[in-house]
Amino acid sequence: MIRRAFRPAARPSRAQFAAALGFGALGALGQAPWSLWPLALLGFGGLIWLYRASATAPKAAWIGWAGGAGYFAVSLFWLVEPFMVDIARHGWMAPFALFFMAGGLALLWATAFGVARRIGGLIALVALWTAMEMLRSVLFTGFPWATVGHIWSDHPILQIAAFGGTPGLTLLTLAIAAGPAARKPLVGLAVSSILLLAGWGYGIRQLATHAAQNADITVRLVQPNAAQHLKWDPEHIGTFLQRAVNLTAASADIAPDLIVWPETSVPYALNDAPTVLEAISRAAGGQPVIVGGNDRVEEGWRNTLVLLGPDGRREQTYHKYHLVPFGEYIPFGEALSKMGIRGLASRDGGGFSKGPGPKLIDLPGIGTALPLICYELIFPRSFIGLPRPDLLLQITNDAWFGNISGPYQHLAQARLRAVEQGLPLIRAANTGISAVIDPWGRITAQTDLNVAAILDAGLPVAAPATLYSRLYDWPMRGFLVLLLIWRIAARRRVSIDHASPQE
Repeated sequence: MIRRAFRPAARPSRAQFAAALGFGALGALGQAPWSLWPLALLGFGGLIWLYRASATAPKAAWIGWAGGAGYFAVSLFWLVEPFMVDIARHGWMAPFALFFMAGGLALLWATAFGVARRIGGLIALVALWTAMEMLRSVLFTGFPWATVGHIWSDHPILQIAAFGGTPGLTLLTLAIAAGPAARKPLVGLAVSSILLLAGWGYGIRQLATHAAQNADITVRLVQPNAAQHLKWDPEHIGTFLQRAVNLTAASADIAPDLIVWPETSVPYALNDAPTVLEAISRAAGGQPVIVGGNDRVEEGWRNTLVLLGPDGRREQTYHKYHLVPFGEYIPFGEALSKMGIRGLASRDGGGFSKGPGPKLIDLPGIGTALPLICYELIFPRSFIGLPRPDLLLQITNDAWFGNISGPYQHLAQARLRAVEQGLPLIRAANTGISAVIDPWGRITAQTDLNVAAILDAGLPVAAPATLYSRLYDWPMRGFLVLLLIWRIAARRRVSIDHASPQE
């Protein structure tokens, strides 16, 4: 089967292959910071037209792979940025990282296109394409970044996520893109228009109905703007730490009820820095402070979030449990480290060790929060099995992500998580973008990128629990299975009818 797919006769023409690459790249322009959803729909629609023109499953699979490669190469181009922080050590890996990530994720699209061609019909393609986007949220620990449905993060249709999450947005997106390629194009175009207008109209109605409303609580987000290539330089560590302390103590009309520092903003092992933690609490005037740093544990190091009380006491601690592969750890890290191969953000040997799992923390006078450290925000499953918190709290170091698209895409996913859960979200980012987001995904306050700043803002009031927060992806999984069963059964009926003797 695989060898047949590589035969010249099984491959699309060079023009078709190039067109698929281009349409995939066009689809990526729907992602932040561009958010050009009409171009994205045009790109996905172009891939669907090429799929319709593919006479065989191998050709359809090649079209899917080329489209995916173009899409992921553009949308995930920021992946080269972490390797540029220390060019001498890691720069040579950058093109390989992007090529293998884009090409590897494109295999999922290839699978969707190839299998859909065997089943037949646009419905099979839309269902399988959506399923493959869902699969990459769990496959090999998962990487649901720049999912097709994310193109709506800056548009009213985002409100659909309260019902179907990212998979619901992805299914809607592909259904809209597929309409003009239907057997009756005018009918398909009409259906696509109805879906688009209905989703857009619903979103506008939700945003108009639910005006931003803040609780009588003020949070201060501290953004020290420590450049990644200088952050751990002994000559600059003290400068960045003092800057964060000064920002914490900055005067304000209203004293904040909570102060939040970003990920790894304390440059010393938290276990060994009682004096530093006490100084931070003193600068905060005794108010609760969230800081990010590293804990030294028996297993090595953990990426850690700590709530400080008066006098710098550690009131509560959360350890990051969903680590970044090849960033915070690498497989067989101890052995590979002897060969000079280490995770980009690793500390010793195999890098960081993961914490026990998600948990809630109590914020005095505010309520419960679900802490999320950087990368953990992109996984909706981080919210499963826990009591509903009062807010979502993310600390992150987006300095790794560069300045072009990475920080904006990370912020866009924060907006999506807020809508899915119907909860306010606060995020403190080292170099930006720090923000406060309401339960409908609206940014009520934010900083600029690459500036040292504080952000004092009111905490939005939580909305009622959403359908998605109660049922997660299970309704969408069931719906996709039913769609595929229906298409397979319909194909079998057609095959039986064609095989029956004519009377």
